[in-house]
Amino acid sequence: MLKQKEILSKIKFSSLLDLALLIPAQYDDMTLSEALIVGEEIVVLARVENVKKLGEKLQINLFLPKFKRVITATLFKVTPYHYTVFSVGAELFIKGKLTQFNGFLQLSQPKKITTIDKITPKYKTTFKNSDILQMIGRLINYENLKKEGLSEEEIQTILMLHFPKKLSDILSHKAHRSDIVKILKIIEAYNHFKKLKGKRVDFPPSTALTNDISSFVDSLPFRLTNEQRNVIKEIKLDLSNPLKAAKRVIIGDVGSGKTIVILASAVMALPSKSILMAPTSLLALQLYEEAVKFLPKSIKIALVMQGNNKGDHKDADFIIGTHALLYKDDLPQIDLVMVDEQHRFGTNQRNLLSKLVSQKDKKVHMLQFSATPIPRTQAMMDSALVDVSLITTTPFDKDISTSIISKEDLPFLLSCIRDEIAVHHQVLIVYPLVEKSEQIPYSSIDEARGFWEKNFENVYVTHGKDKEKDEVLLSFREKGDILLATTVVEVGISLPRLTLVVIVGAERLGLATLHQLRGRVGRLGLKSRCYLYTHNKQNERLAKFAKTTSGFDIARLDLEFRNSGDILEGSMQSGQKFRWFDMANDEEIVKNAMMRA
Repeated sequence: MLKQKEILSKIKFSSLLDLALLIPAQYDDMTLSEALIVGEEIVVLARVENVKKLGEKLQINLFLPKFKRVITATLFKVTPYHYTVFSVGAELFIKGKLTQFNGFLQLSQPKKITTIDKITPKYKTTFKNSDILQMIGRLINYENLKKEGLSEEEIQTILMLHFPKKLSDILSHKAHRSDIVKILKIIEAYNHFKKLKGKRVDFPPSTALTNDISSFVDSLPFRLTNEQRNVIKEIKLDLSNPLKAAKRVIIGDVGSGKTIVILASAVMALPSKSILMAPTSLLALQLYEEAVKFLPKSIKIALVMQGNNKGDHKDADFIIGTHALLYKDDLPQIDLVMVDEQHRFGTNQRNLLSKLVSQKDKKVHMLQFSATPIPRTQAMMDSALVDVSLITTTPFDKDISTSIISKEDLPFLLSCIRDEIAVHHQVLIVYPLVEKSEQIPYSSIDEARGFWEKNFENVYVTHGKDKEKDEVLLSFREKGDILLATTVVEVGISLPRLTLVVIVGAERLGLATLHQLRGRVGRLGLKSRCYLYTHNKQNERLAKFAKTTSGFDIARLDLEFRNSGDILEGSMQSGQKFRWFDMANDEEIVKNAMMRA
């Protein structure tokens, strides 16, 4: 019994369905063959007709009674045992691979077998196959699978995979039949939700937040999109719930207008206080500027950053800051905590901010915002643990064309750059490295900056290790023409005059990063261009990216190219790996599994 627990614990199985989904990697098939198929392993009854020694080899003529024909078998590593087993007149069951040479059927290195008409599953684990077989034989049965909530068809499929009668029932061209794969996907998704169902823990809120925001919305100099309105409604329902503290993640594409949703939430919280933590000083400052611009003047706003504070955070209605907030021991009573670009903070940092301002068994309302779109399927799966809202549209249509370019297109590119600068627009060139590297066949910032500084004015340079990067970006926003940078600008400052981005070595970056970088241009609807510079213009992944504009579609595309069924990890909550289920394409299966679990 201890062995069983030890095995389940070691292979990290926490439910019976985890074990049921441990499908055999292969099968040792000892059933008697119905036909002689060249290239396949066969199991047959044979009678030894003749034995001949040829040097190191032994050649045996075998008569197969079932097929009424003689075939030749060759043994290469001959021992005294083989002379005993393959003596003339002996009848035995043998297994070997059938080949054909000069029109004659042959068996190479056949083995005598003592067990026939049995299929033994082989499991890929670190334990003995016999131990796994024993455990599956004990636990995987009709009654247990029924108790787990599987349908008749699902039960029969699982039993057939673990206890097969004929391999043709489950395999087609040595792969699992497509109808079986679909059932395994359904069971895997159902198992995932079933396990998550009991994991979500809700707490009563410190207080319900019900302030009316209609006058704030009416005061805005633009109209909210339908999706912004819908998300604000969802947040309103969350915050006004007197029994359950809000726990929602809002995911919006680049430029989808999340800032206004953040500000509307801060207004909803009044007269209670709210706090927003951003990952960089630049983002915190930008959000502070937006808050000062759009929030009613009666709301007191404070900015908390290392060495740069504005307003009195102890007296403020809305506090905006970086992780410097985590080191403040004099924060006032807060009832709403918001985190921007939540994926850039560790889980512990996000929880610490919440704990700093929570009261014992009551929790503050928590809203997390992210500009990294995920496939809808993943959003549904994550929603088992937190509420999820998606903002898939932008307040105005972006006019960005994406093209793949190479070395021969450089004169054309330089002409485009001059045209943009002439009309007071800005250009961003993203390099893969700061310094030269023998491993990467593209220029670094250090190698390229001389060319740009010689041919253009107002060239600014920054990268991840640059301690002055915030100041450089702010200065570039006001006075610059060309910015040379690494992917440090992927998430960061809003540059309204930026209309052209060149991404050097584009094929080396993930599609999500490419989309974030492309999202830096055209923030105010100006006609913009994104150039993907590569030595391989035929790159299929870049070609598909160039035709796709929605971040949510790109997240799905990214999964397809990353073969999500094998390597998918790090969904917002679960970090789950799926063997059968495909996050990119199995949306319907997830919908059904959610309702059923």
